[in-house]
Amino acid sequence: MSPLADSLDVTLRFGAAMLRSGDTAFRVRDAMGLVAKALGIENLAVHITIGGMTATAQAGAETVTLAREMAPLGVDASRIAALEQLARTSKPGLTAEALAAEIDAIEATPALHSLLPIALSMAVASACFSYLNGGDLLATGAAAVGGGLGQTARTLLSRKGFNQYAMTALCAVLASGVYCLIVLGFGVRTFELAHAVGFISSALFLVPGFPLVAALLDLVQHQTTAGIARLFYAVLLTLAAAVGLSIVAALAGLTPAPPGAAGLGIEPMALLWRALACFAGGCGYGILFNNPLRTVLVVALLTLVGNEIRLALHDLGFGLPSATFFGALAVGLGASLVREPLHVPRIALTVPSIIMMTPGLYAFQTIVFLNQGKVTDAIAAGAVCCFAVGAMAMGLIAARFVTERRWRFER
Repeated sequence: MSPLADSLDVTLRFGAAMLRSGDTAFRVRDAMGLVAKALGIENLAVHITIGGMTATAQAGAETVTLAREMAPLGVDASRIAALEQLARTSKPGLTAEALAAEIDAIEATPALHSLLPIALSMAVASACFSYLNGGDLLATGAAAVGGGLGQTARTLLSRKGFNQYAMTALCAVLASGVYCLIVLGFGVRTFELAHAVGFISSALFLVPGFPLVAALLDLVQHQTTAGIARLFYAVLLTLAAAVGLSIVAALAGLTPAPPGAAGLGIEPMALLWRALACFAGGCGYGILFNNPLRTVLVVALLTLVGNEIRLALHDLGFGLPSATFFGALAVGLGASLVREPLHVPRIALTVPSIIMMTPGLYAFQTIVFLNQGKVTDAIAAGAVCCFAVGAMAMGLIAARFVTERRWRFER
């Protein structure tokens, strides 16, 4: 190949590595532009989907167009940070061989956390989520066991290259099935609010937070093709998890539980215990997404602040979606303040920090009502769930509008 073709080929490889690690398409496009400039490419046009990308490069009178297919998406916050740092520090005179060597080194870097810490982190996060949403001691303990075992299975299957959708459904069955066996083994026959919360908490690790948020961010930045493709990818993962949970719910004969009442006021001791649970849960998700320990602690603090605001507003009578929006907005604004000193991509801070805001009980109601054929009730619960999840993403987007000029203006 010609030197320009070599440069474009390694630029495509760089962009594919970023996208495969979970970064947004608009950030991938920006980073590829920086790398291309350092390689001597004068003009670069890129078309991105989640299955591949096509780019045209021009240098002098020569023009080259290449395409590259990609392996299935994943999430690795540490790799996103390393690749974005590589793009920012690229200087004119960079060669294709040097860039390829840098990418090789980044891709060869082992995960920061081994199987056991990741499994324990999800056990803790599942227990904290259960506690925050009203789970009792039994439900919280059972959710921890189910979540930890489910994440262990997902990690092992992922290392073997197992199909993501089948893996998600199987892990949902395992996590929620273990939860039900424990709870039923203690004599529980009717799932009240506390037990329903624990059921969903056991499978919280399957929430596709990165692709959902990245998809909505891309759509707002007019990366429509990549945004829609990633959104459907996240929806299919969610449906796969829902199918697994539905199977267990049907076999266990679960019944829907009503949500807790809002507007009950704020109790000082509740704030303290919730803060501890939010911090611990945030640590769990920071570890799951392969963040270094310093970033994990920042994620935990952002989770604490954002979720405390969400829960406090709900205690004061705010609807769940509006309370969730303000909680996510606080997370986004906080991430804007610390991302530069930490040299960490914003998405690596914000997404792990909002997972604990997932409307678990309404997701449980939706699944159970659909199993029972109560379509109207399922739609009502599902609508609240969707609005709350949307509020999580819109809160992060609103924070970007406040803090970044490129989000307020399109030129």
